[in-house]
Amino acid sequence: MVFWIALALGSSLAHASPIGLEPDWSEGFTVPDGGRGNPYAVPAGEWSRVFATGRLHTLHYPVDVTGMLIPFRPLQSIVEGEDSNPLRRWMVALFRDFSGTHSMDDVYNRAGLNTYPITTDPVTSVYHVPRDRAAEGRMGATQIRARNGAVGFTFSCAACHTAELFGKRVIGMSNRFPRANEFFREGLQGVRLLTPAFFQATTDATAPEVEMYTRTREAVRYVSVKSPLALGLDTSLSQVALSMAHRGLDPFAARDPQYAKKPRPDRLDNNPADSKPSVWWNLKYKNRWLSDGSIVSGNPIYTNILWNEIGRGVDLHILDEWLGKNSDVIAELSTAVFGSEAPRYTDFFEAARIDETRARRGQMLFDVNCAQCHGTYQKQWDVPGSESLPWADRMKTVQVDYPKQTAVKDVGTDAFRWRGMESLARSLNPLEISRRNGIVIRPQKGYVPPPLVGIWARWPYFHNNSAPSLCAVLTAGKSRPKSYWAGEARNQTLDFDDECIGYPSGRAVPRQWKESPEQWYDGRKAGLSNLGHDEGIFLEAGRELLSPGNKRDLIQFLKTL
Repeated sequence: MVFWIALALGSSLAHASPIGLEPDWSEGFTVPDGGRGNPYAVPAGEWSRVFATGRLHTLHYPVDVTGMLIPFRPLQSIVEGEDSNPLRRWMVALFRDFSGTHSMDDVYNRAGLNTYPITTDPVTSVYHVPRDRAAEGRMGATQIRARNGAVGFTFSCAACHTAELFGKRVIGMSNRFPRANEFFREGLQGVRLLTPAFFQATTDATAPEVEMYTRTREAVRYVSVKSPLALGLDTSLSQVALSMAHRGLDPFAARDPQYAKKPRPDRLDNNPADSKPSVWWNLKYKNRWLSDGSIVSGNPIYTNILWNEIGRGVDLHILDEWLGKNSDVIAELSTAVFGSEAPRYTDFFEAARIDETRARRGQMLFDVNCAQCHGTYQKQWDVPGSESLPWADRMKTVQVDYPKQTAVKDVGTDAFRWRGMESLARSLNPLEISRRNGIVIRPQKGYVPPPLVGIWARWPYFHNNSAPSLCAVLTAGKSRPKSYWAGEARNQTLDFDDECIGYPSGRAVPRQWKESPEQWYDGRKAGLSNLGHDEGIFLEAGRELLSPGNKRDLIQFLKTL
């Protein structure tokens, strides 16, 4: 009943970890050529072990002092139990009627968690998934044994940062349909209503389990939640800011606010700041974090866990002690996140689907129209002597040259997300734990033009998922589709438009998608606008600069990234 903040963030500390020297996460750090995919400089002989351990942490939430844990066995008894006890039968029936679930796997599915693969790829593969915790359920489901012996349930970062792509599981890829925020909201409602005594009576919870539930119920007092505008978007950062406001103390008056007195109002009470969970494999090229670049300093994973736990009502003193004792976990997670790689188009489709002549023309169009903001991508086909290589090898990217200082650009895209960062800056910058660890939030006007590695697999596009395909991105904002149907990427033919790279449209939309209203994206809502990213980029005085043929060529090139 918790959520993972859908992004990696930023620390300027330079102490030694069990793996190596803490990287420089300070503001203005110059990203080296090709990015920093191994920020802790893990030796080659240790890389596989550290990377795999870090991936295991992404699947199994490592913070055993987390602010909220729901006792697992009692939860399972409510979800799956049959009993002669009339009160428990009533509770089970009520839960099933409300949630539509009859098993824990139903619960995981409703939360948007992906299943584990039947087999796993080598640790060096993009598709490697450690199976050490597969018995706990789906990817992102975590069972933690608390210090009193009770076993509790929570979510890990894999809940929002793992996706299925045509039969493969990709850790570090945006979950297209994360429901952790909504699951969290519904769970908090139940916890607030269900007293410890009633919880014990309906579940036969043991004394340690009741103690765990009681602590969670106390933590709920310091948490505020917000539902996403649309399925596929995440409100974790809004929930962190609102939870800080819910604690009620002015952070300027107290550096380490802990317990609520009187909740203060916040602009996010009435304004959205939703965004999609970001992919991990592009972090290595950046020195500012989040889609808006507002995190200018601070250890990425340390900050992530801090914010995540604020959204769980944790006692910051207890968390601070845990973080101080677990720098190895932070280093392993950082290695797994920054070492992530993108899936390649040719892992799923024949290389012949990409026309070489058109892709080369697209490269020239990209260098003229896109490279200034999104970086340049040196291709194997430009390397002398590559003519004898198979086409799938010639189209590989051999070097990514992204700006060494991450820029923020205002290109007219929906502004609600970046404006919402003012609330986080006000609440979190003054915290003593932020100050000691060099964590700095500085709201920016606009968004980071991201590296485009793996862009072919990242639909829908823009920070708020408002563009269903690359064809929509390359179309003038006023002519983009305002709404569309969305679904999982399971079938390469039915669920994917290979020509436009993204969701199919019109009559091609799979019928089962239309059976669920939540899979309809309505761009008319505040915060979901798909305007922008056109004048001065693909438009000049309102006139499109690219012909239909130019757009097709450009998309052919983008498939190779």
